[in-house]
Amino acid sequence: MTHRITFALNTMALLCVGVALPNVAVPQTAKEELHGVWKLTSWVIEDSETKERKALLGEHPKGYLILLPTGRMAAVITPEGRRPAMSDEEQAAAFRSLYAYSGKYRLEGSDKFITKVEVAWNEAWVGTDQVRHYKVDGDKLNVVTPNVVIGGRTVTAILSWEREK
Repeated sequence: MTHRITFALNTMALLCVGVALPNVAVPQTAKEELHGVWKLTSWVIEDSETKERKALLGEHPKGYLILLPTGRMAAVITPEGRRPAMSDEEQAAAFRSLYAYSGKYRLEGSDKFITKVEVAWNEAWVGTDQVRHYKVDGDKLNVVTPNVVIGGRTVTAILSWEREK
């Protein structure tokens, strides 16, 4: 009998917590699953031909991806070990190692989001659509870019993020 009462009280407590904390509910849609602040854990470039991977921004790059329920996204990424720039050359190098942009995003299918860039560190991105494939696994988000040519090689970027708590 005591076990039944304990079970009933524990069940009621869990139900009350669920009512008091509605934000802990499981997302209902793919878009809701993406909402939040994501901290970058790795960014590697993979050669499409050889499958060789390189961490171009170091083993521990810094960055955040913010995806809001309103459809706004913002991302900023910098390399590991970045230091304050003191000279014109250092400022140019710092600019070349920064990635940042924001715009409205939309979902297509179950694994693609497309951002219409409104502001960016690289003015050439403004007005473009940035396509990203993604997969959410709990508090992990993997994002893959389409192929691009860098240094004569076709590569794709693979970014791993962890949901900020």
